Amino acid sequence: MGRLEGKTAVVTGAGQGIGAATTEAFVREGAAVVWALDRAGERLARFDHPRIRTHVVDVTDGAAVEAFAREADRVDVLFNCAGIVTHGNVLDCSLDEWHQALDVNVTSMYLMIRSLLPEMLAGDGGSIVNMASVVSSEAGVPNRVAYGTSKAAVIGLTKSVAADFVGRGVRCNAVAPGTVDTPSFRERASGGPEPEATLAAFIERQPMGRLGGPDEIAALVVYLASDESAFTTGSVFVTDGGMSL
Repeated sequence: MGRLEGKTAVVTGAGQGIGAATTEAFVREGAAVVWALDRAGERLARFDHPRIRTHVVDVTDGAAVEAFAREADRVDVLFNCAGIVTHGNVLDCSLDEWHQALDVNVTSMYLMIRSLLPEMLAGDGGSIVNMASVVSSEAGVPNRVAYGTSKAAVIGLTKSVAADFVGRGVRCNAVAPGTVDTPSFRERASGGPEPEATLAAFIERQPMGRLGGPDEIAALVVYLASDESAFTTGSVFVTDGGMSL
């Protein structure tokens, strides 16, 4: 029997990378239904499984999120994975980039939790897992002011939700990865004038000498989604290959 046997899960940013790996891991662990959400419908075409239901949703759109929540009905697990990486220090980062980072990385989680939490509370409770980052209140790196701020806010949101609902059967935790080898990372790394040097620099800052894999992060999310972690809430799980040591 899988660790998520019979549960209904929702994954945002499910079309690629960690979101896709986690969607597939949830199915392998026996989830009855996995809602795979992404704003890019073409990415969701990768899924062809009777227990995966795809849904195109912009998770920064409150009305769209509420419409999805009405369709989803029962929810046992919510993995807020959708996110964006923005660049620049406080002098380089434009106000639009600042708002974009906060909207995609934080406000989307607020909207998803606010819309799906009532179903968890009305049922048997549930588990919420939020995608933070080691680049947050855990550690700072150059030229990530909006991104680091937004991910620090994710940690604050996680702890707040955990504290508010710890006595009502709902747990809320965060995962804080280092650099993970995903399609979006590869796109960013190859966008500069020296892609090979950029990739080497990212690998060099990982003490283990390699990038993380999406499946490695997905395995941690499965644990936090499952009843194996039933005594765990309000925690931040840093999985960064030693980057923050």
